Amino acid sequence: MELKTKVVKSAELKNLIIKCIYFDKLLSCAELSEILDKSIPPISKAVNELIEEGFVVEQGHAPSSGGRRPVMYALNPQAMYILTVAMDQLLTRIQMVDLLNNPVSEIAMIELKLANNPNALSTLINYINDYISATGIPKDKIAGIGIGMPGFINASKGINYTFLDSGGQSLTQLITAKTGVATYIENDSSLIALAEQKFGIAKAQKDVMVINLGWGIGLGMIVKGEIYRGNNGFAGEFSHIPLSQEDGLLCSCGKRGCLETEASMLVVAEKASDDIKNGYASHLKHTDNDHSKVVSNAIMEAANNGDQFAIELLSDAGYKIGRALAILIHIMNPESIVLSGRGAVAGKILLPPIQQALNQYCIPRLAANTKVLVSGLGFDAELIGTAVLVMENFDKENQNQLTNTKQTIMKKAAKN
Repeated sequence: MELKTKVVKSAELKNLIIKCIYFDKLLSCAELSEILDKSIPPISKAVNELIEEGFVVEQGHAPSSGGRRPVMYALNPQAMYILTVAMDQLLTRIQMVDLLNNPVSEIAMIELKLANNPNALSTLINYINDYISATGIPKDKIAGIGIGMPGFINASKGINYTFLDSGGQSLTQLITAKTGVATYIENDSSLIALAEQKFGIAKAQKDVMVINLGWGIGLGMIVKGEIYRGNNGFAGEFSHIPLSQEDGLLCSCGKRGCLETEASMLVVAEKASDDIKNGYASHLKHTDNDHSKVVSNAIMEAANNGDQFAIELLSDAGYKIGRALAILIHIMNPESIVLSGRGAVAGKILLPPIQQALNQYCIPRLAANTKVLVSGLGFDAELIGTAVLVMENFDKENQNQLTNTKQTIMKKAAKN
C-alpha cells in the first residue's frame, strides 16, 4: 500500500526542502545540500519530483560566479495554503495565504472578546470552519492553521492558561479535530518576534527584543538566533514589569503598578476618553459609545497628523515603555529592540520619548550599543508569524502523519 502524507507524496526530505525554500524564497540544489547536510544527488532527485508534483518551480539562474550558473528553485505559491489567525483580547483576524504569505482571500475582522467569555472557543472554531468553507479551498491543500493569541501559553501542550478555556484539553488537538486541519498555537508576542526574525527587520540579527505594542505590551525574545520561550513557554511577560509604586493601579494579573496599567493602548484610549470629557482640546472625535479599538486607532492617526493632545498621550506612554526597556537592556544586552504590532504605526512618535528614557535610565555603554527600530511589518506581523508557525512545523506534521499511518497499517495487519 502506498503511503501518502497530507499534501506531499513522499517522505521527510521533500518536506524539509519545501520548508527551506519557504523561508529562503530562492535556493539552488547546492544550497539545499549545504543547509540540509545531504549530498546533491538525493536533493536533485527530490527537487525534480517536487517539480513534477507541482510544489516547486524553476526560477531562473543565480548570478554568475565564474562557473556554470546554478538553477534556482522557488515554491509554487498555489501548491498549498495556510490559514492564519491573529487574536488579541478584543479582535480576531482570519486570512488564508499562499506559500509566499500573500493573501488569497479577504481578511475577516471579528470582534471576539476573550476575557470572561465562556463561548469564545466555540465561536472561534465556528468562524474558522465558516471561513474555510467560504474560500472553497479543499482542506487537503491547507498545510495547517496557525493561531496567535494572548495569554500564558504552553505551545507544546497546546494550552492557554489565560483565555479560551478548554477544560484542560489541548487546544491544538481540539481545534484540529473540529476543523480537520492540523492546528498550532503560540503566544502572539512570540509569533510577532518570529515574523520579524524570518521576514522582518530582525532577519539577520541574533539577539533582539521585539515589543508587541497592543492592548498590552508583549515581548518576543530572539536569543542567539532562536526564539526564547523560557522554561514552560511563559517568557516575555513584559506588560507585568512593576513600573510604579505598590499603590499603583490594579492590573489584570492581580498585581499593582504593572507597565500595562501605565502605557498599554487600552490605558491610552481610556485616558484619551476621560481627558476629552474633561475639556482637553483635540481634533479627536469621541462619544461614550466608541470602542477602545476605534479610539486607539484614532489617537495614532491623529498623532501622526500632528494633533498635540494625541502626541502627548503617546509620548507619555513611550517614556514609560522606555523606562521598562532600560531594565530589559540591562538584563539582556540586546543588539536591537524592535517596536512591532498594532502600535508600530505610531513608531515615529514613540521613538523620541523611548530614547529619552533610555538616555536617563540606561548605562550609556549599554544604551549606545542597542538600536531601537520600528517594524515594517507592523500590524501584519502576527498574521505572518502564524504562517511561519505552521511552516516551522511542516516537516514534523507530515512526518508524524506518516508515522501514524504506518502504525495504523501495522495494527490492522496484526489483527488480520
